Amino acid sequence: MRQNRTAWFFLSPSLIILFIVGLVPFFYILYVGFFDWNAFSLQKGMHYAGLENYRRLVFDQPFINSLLLTFRFAVYAILVQLVIGYVLANLLATDFPGKWFFRVIHTIPLMVAPLAVGATWRLLTIPGFGPVPFYLDRWFDFEYSISANASQAFWTTVIMDVWHWTPFVTLTMLAGLTALPREPLEQALVDGANRLQVFWYVKVPLLRPIILSTVFIRLMDALRTVDEVWMLTGGGPAAATRYTGLYIWRIVFPKTDYGYGSAMSLLTLYFTILISWLLYTAIGQQRRGER
Repeated sequence: MRQNRTAWFFLSPSLIILFIVGLVPFFYILYVGFFDWNAFSLQKGMHYAGLENYRRLVFDQPFINSLLLTFRFAVYAILVQLVIGYVLANLLATDFPGKWFFRVIHTIPLMVAPLAVGATWRLLTIPGFGPVPFYLDRWFDFEYSISANASQAFWTTVIMDVWHWTPFVTLTMLAGLTALPREPLEQALVDGANRLQVFWYVKVPLLRPIILSTVFIRLMDALRTVDEVWMLTGGGPAAATRYTGLYIWRIVFPKTDYGYGSAMSLLTLYFTILISWLLYTAIGQQRRGER
């Protein structure tokens, strides 16, 4: 009994901080979502609206488009990161000259703040100033303009996210590869399996918990991306990169529609928790199957 009290005593500061930082804002946003509240409107104060804000979400086509666009962005970015991260992890698992230097250079993007990432990529890709559009036009006669071409703007945000977060995927994959047992791999080679068969039928099943855990973490990050994209494109052109976080920002700050913005935030949080729960369940089933 005394040990339980001691444990709760040491856990209490973390629990109090979690309650203040996590639960209190959540319940406040839940409360605001049932009101019509615009701090700068002629009608002062909060006016009870019931489920009206949530009803508006069903018919808000731009918000639905932003959700679909965000999921599309997350899927493309995470898939590319998994492929590149696995290849680089295999490279780092071997010995080659300058390996330590490559490791240091490769992890630098993880140390850069998201706002700085967006600002850097903005300087690199801005038409008439950045080196990327200049050399693409000079060497390949390719017109590159993220301020005018919606497709180019979208794929630039994907590439930027890949550049920023691939080192994280590489490190998780490297940890998984170094922890793999050697016996199944050697047995497969003895039985005559080629490298592709060893990868698909041996390595992938063994790495599945690591892959699912990596997707779990990266998906939560990708669905709430705001900073980098805001600095790079501002959500344009033609809302091609107006992901859910940016759409909510435009409702809450420029339009100061706090009630509707709270409702959108809660719905986005619900979808994020639902997808994360599905991945968490898959990870749990995978681990139970290995026992």
